[in-house]
Amino acid sequence: MQLRSYAIAAAAACLCLSTAVAQEDAIAARQKLMKENGQSAGALGAIAKGEKPYDATVVKTALTTISTNIKAFPEQFPAGSDKGKTKALPAIWEKPDDFRALATKLGSEADALLASMPADKAGVAAALGRLGPICSDCHKTYRAPMN
Repeated sequence: MQLRSYAIAAAAACLCLSTAVAQEDAIAARQKLMKENGQSAGALGAIAKGEKPYDATVVKTALTTISTNIKAFPEQFPAGSDKGKTKALPAIWEKPDDFRALATKLGSEADALLASMPADKAGVAAALGRLGPICSDCHKTYRAPMN
């Protein structure tokens, strides 16, 4: 009987641990996606500011990264992943349709920019002018401010 109790306790501990690990995995996955998007935006920003020369490969890679990552992003917020080292605000889980709509909007905009491919520094600046407000809207509503 005592062995059975230990087995049940061990199983419960494993379940709790696997839930915590799953939450941390989701947090790490979404942070990785956003870090890559931030690096992509930074690469575009450096071109738009004239800090780096226009490079079509860099622009295409950056826009492709943003497009791909933002489409996967909403799936990285399973129930319970609001706990842990995250800046995700409760509004993500309270208004999931709006959250997904903003992600879809950003993905569509990145796809449209890829289709028309900015051809120079001014085009990259204009592209950032289209992407930036969408990112900003999402961050204001769904992400805690940076410290």
